[in-house]
Amino acid sequence: MTEKRPFDVLNNALNKNVLVKLKGDVEIRGLLASFDVHMNLVIEEGEELKAGELKRKLGTVLLRGDTVVFVSPAE
Repeated sequence: MTEKRPFDVLNNALNKNVLVKLKGDVEIRGLLASFDVHMNLVIEEGEELKAGELKRKLGTVLLRGDTVVFVSPAE
């Protein structure tokens, strides 16, 4: 693993599916389109999950960085 900094991990996840957990126990899965230094994320083809099951489709969504708990690769 060559990533050393958090932004290296996010750069390697660009244009790939990710799972984002937000405050309030909300999970969003989709394609990581972009991010900034505040960890604001743009997710395309976003889906809201509840207990791992699809709750609703969101399309393109902007997630505010201060609500992000974690970002993980998704299948």
